[in-house]
Amino acid sequence: MNRRFSGFLFILFLTSCTNFSRYASQYNFNSSDKAPHYENLDYWAAHPWKKDLSDSIPAPLRQEKRDTVADVFFLHPTIYTDGNMGGNQNALIDDKKLNAKTDYTTILYQASVFNQHSRVFAPRYRQAHVSNFFIRDTVLSNAAFDTAYVDLKNAFDHYLQNWNKGRPIIIASHSQGSKHAKRLLKEYFEGKKLKRQLVVAYVIGWPVPVNYFTDLKFCEDSLETGCICGWRTFKKGYIPFYIKNEKNPSRVTNPLTWQTNEEYAPASLHKGSVFREFNQVLPQTTDAQIANGVLWVARPDFPGSVFYLSRNYHIGDINLFYVNLRENVEQRIESYQMRNKK
Repeated sequence: MNRRFSGFLFILFLTSCTNFSRYASQYNFNSSDKAPHYENLDYWAAHPWKKDLSDSIPAPLRQEKRDTVADVFFLHPTIYTDGNMGGNQNALIDDKKLNAKTDYTTILYQASVFNQHSRVFAPRYRQAHVSNFFIRDTVLSNAAFDTAYVDLKNAFDHYLQNWNKGRPIIIASHSQGSKHAKRLLKEYFEGKKLKRQLVVAYVIGWPVPVNYFTDLKFCEDSLETGCICGWRTFKKGYIPFYIKNEKNPSRVTNPLTWQTNEEYAPASLHKGSVFREFNQVLPQTTDAQIANGVLWVARPDFPGSVFYLSRNYHIGDINLFYVNLRENVEQRIESYQMRNKK
């Protein structure tokens, strides 16, 4: 079986354990033209002007000092994985079950990482169906990804025009969201004045080739700002065939050290993961080391992990390193503030 696809099957397995239909009644909005309208907060999965699941904090972390120094623009991963698309290569923006699934998975377990010192903005968008990553009809798949990107571009434009007001920006993304984040960074930040407001970009779960950007570079430590971090997580020793076949090497960040070298980082540096039990933070669940264009880790140690046989840890790229990432957001915001006081 295609190992890339097996990773997505594991995502399907996890999300299928929850009946998202029971939350569908919360999503009674309807777009007359089938497109998102970002002046309407219903079309934001996370927004500081409303209560949403990105506001959630795992119980052991609730004593943290909180503020809203920066803004996070979060581009969520592929949630549109239903085998029966009904002929739609892109998600319907008013799909109640899909919107519930988005909020109770990626917004809760990923976007919430950034809420300690930031306002979190996460637009709903007509995401491309997961099958677009595998079909050979590139015209069809490119059109689906273009539709998704146009929505995110419109959301970012609306955010800039109405809510940013010169505030520091963090771009954060995962998987399909990171595919679009690269394009967004190229269009809005690369060589542009807006780069001055960029604290950091966490482009996670998608390759960032060495030569993709010219002006934007990868962060080399935990305090550098105006730069990019990213990684793809796999079991130690495993290199998927599609990564072996990549023509351009990808830069990688080790989220336990925030460096890009191949130095081994032991599990003692791991601050805490958040898995299905959101209010449980599990420290030292794994180690990390960069190798062959990916991040290698030992099989994570968590209740039931003995039955977790996948070597593709794509689904956990963010929440596997929940606390380390959360703390790094704080470090980079403080560093950004210090540098801008000079």
